[in-house]
Amino acid sequence: MLSARDRWDGPPAEGAAAGLQGFAVDKTFLSSLKGILLETELALTFIIFICFTASISAYMAAALLEFFITLAFLFLYATQYYLRFDRLNWPCLVFGIILVSVFAYDAFKIYRTEMAPRTTQEDQQ
Repeated sequence: MLSARDRWDGPPAEGAAAGLQGFAVDKTFLSSLKGILLETELALTFIIFICFTASISAYMAAALLEFFITLAFLFLYATQYYLRFDRLNWPCLVFGIILVSVFAYDAFKIYRTEMAPRTTQEDQQ
């Protein structure tokens, strides 16, 4: 199995663009199905964040966090920088994000239930 040192080609070339050479964007990934899905998710999470910000919501931080997570994944995959992280277990990371999403949805439902106007017996009479 290849380690990170085997995939590394050596020091970057001299010059002004040497620092940016490791972050070259793979345009074929951006036009692939996975890239389009990540771009769509990024746009939708931004729209959700704007909607939460416009309304009176205490959960706009969750939408902003999801936006940044999606942006990070898009960056990692578009630049193929994720290949340099050998010891990071990507399936567990994705499972953790799904788990956080489920908890955020549960918190939203509880918040919505608690904030709903309640009718008491005095209001009914």
